[in-house]
Amino acid sequence: MQPTPSAPLQRAATPAAGGPAYAITPERRALLDTIRFAEGTWKGGSVTGYRVLYGGGLFASLERHPEVTVHRRYSSAAAGAYQFLPTTWREASRKLALRDFSPANQDQAALYLVDRRGALEAVDRAGLGSAVLARLSREWASLPASHGGSHYGQPVKNRQELISFYGNALQRARQAQG
Repeated sequence: MQPTPSAPLQRAATPAAGGPAYAITPERRALLDTIRFAEGTWKGGSVTGYRVLYGGGLFASLERHPEVTVHRRYSSAAAGAYQFLPTTWREASRKLALRDFSPANQDQAALYLVDRRGALEAVDRAGLGSAVLARLSREWASLPASHGGSHYGQPVKNRQELISFYGNALQRARQAQG
C-alpha cells in the first residue's frame, strides 16, 4: 500500500517547548510500528513494547533509559520499543531535548534516527520499500540490508513480510486518523 501523495510534514528546526520535533503522520506511524515489529517489541501494538529489554525482559521505569546489559547469544543494553543502545539514546535525547524515556519520546528519537539515516523524506513520499529498509538496516539489525541479511550478523525479518506489515499498519494509521 502506497502513501497518498501530499506535501510531507517535516520536522521542526527545533522542538517546540514540550512539543514534538517530528510530526507523526500515518506513514511515519506505520514505519515506527514496522520497526517495532522487526525488533520484537510490537506486542500487538501495546505500550508494553516500550518497556522491553534486549532478550524480551521488561523494565519498570520510563524515567530514563535503563542501561541494563543482558547477556544471551549476544550481549546488549538495547532497550525500549526501538531497542536503543544507551549511547544512541543519549545522542537522540540531547539533540531533541527529551527528558524521559516515555513512549512519545521513544517515537521521536526513532524518527530522529530515521532522519539521520536520510530515509524520512523517502518514507513520507513513497512509504516503505527495499531502499528504505537497506538504509535503515545499519540502525536496526533486524532490518534487511540490500543483500537480505544483517550488517551485524544477527537474524533479520523478511523484506516482504516487513513491507506487508507496513501496508497493514499504514491502513490502521489512516483509519485511526479518520
